Amino acid sequence: MESMTSIWIKLMQWGHYYGCHQMPERSFFLFGYQFPLCARCTGMLVGEIIAYVLLLFKKIFSPIVSLICLGIMGIDWFIQFIEILSSTNLRRFITGILGGIGTVFLFFHGVCRLVNILKKLAN
Repeated sequence: MESMTSIWIKLMQWGHYYGCHQMPERSFFLFGYQFPLCARCTGMLVGEIIAYVLLLFKKIFSPIVSLICLGIMGIDWFIQFIEILSSTNLRRFITGILGGIGTVFLFFHGVCRLVNILKKLAN
């Protein structure tokens, strides 16, 4: 049986592979262990899962709404980046959820458009 520490190390390696910076001050902690993804990337992952569940129930965001969701996350990142306003982990998480939802639905619309183009070319 693996110890909690070895599982945490593997999860941290996965988070790094996922592309997360894993900065401790921008991450959540549970039982003394840092999440393998920062707050924003955790939100993105949660948002992606939410979007896939919504797709299963045929609840689809339009491309405009998807762009707005991504834009909100981008604005939060940008105002933090240029040091206008410091972001909080909760805000990073919430805007990450919106970004994850927007990403999945934009990808979905892109794939649908590509399939339609391919169908027209096949005829």
